Amino acid sequence: MIKLGEEELKTIATFENLTGAIVKDCVIEENRIIIVVKKGDAGLAIGRGGMNVKRASQILGKKIEIVEHSDDPIEFIRNIFMPYRVLNVKIIEKGGKKIARVEVDIKDKALCRTEKNLKKAKILAKRHFDIDDVIVV
Repeated sequence: MIKLGEEELKTIATFENLTGAIVKDCVIEENRIIIVVKKGDAGLAIGRGGMNVKRASQILGKKIEIVEHSDDPIEFIRNIFMPYRVLNVKIIEKGGKKIARVEVDIKDKALCRTEKNLKKAKILAKRHFDIDDVIVV
């Protein structure tokens, strides 16, 4: 079960009021807020032309990244890496740890491997599916 603090709860309430999207999780970092919305609510969260997410970003004072939730860990990990082209996701057990191996299009590999994208993937995979590591190949 995910534990949220007062700041996360306030952020979720503000975001839901502004967008109408249902928020399932919120991670607040120094430079960004990662919001996980209910499956099917990503479009609502983003809004036409990005209007909703831009307005929420201005009000909350940080860049906002939207991830659509899924009960399927493979689909969820694909969603974390949107809009990059994910070719395949495998979850393997190695040394008692669960590892998500994410194969991406060669053109997107460098972008997927940035520190902020890997950090986001690792945080969300651990929080939602107890996956210990995410590797992009």
